[in-house]
Amino acid sequence: MSLTFEEARERVDAYISQFKEGYFPPLLMLARLTEETGEIARVLAHEHGKTPKPGEETGDLEMELADLLFVMLCMANERGLSLERGFERMMAKVEGRDANRWTRKEDARP
Repeated sequence: MSLTFEEARERVDAYISQFKEGYFPPLLMLARLTEETGEIARVLAHEHGKTPKPGEETGDLEMELADLLFVMLCMANERGLSLERGFERMMAKVEGRDANRWTRKEDARP
């Protein structure tokens, strides 16, 4: 399965648009973004040494990252922003700025 940012944006918008409440207000979305980031941190901590509390599952990193992406898409949609355009701008920035920042693998030279 392949999914573009635009398709994901549209799918999230179609889902949210069916409810009268619509998107959460910006500060509540920020709180949700922070909550999802914390859940990612918990999964990574469990994978790298921290023992889960009794009855607490290790967690599912793929699902937690997807939860974060959902909230990011909600935030972008509510603001009328394009994550696809933002991602392209960010990659152009790092590909230019950081092109020679780290040691390349021998077989990765352009």
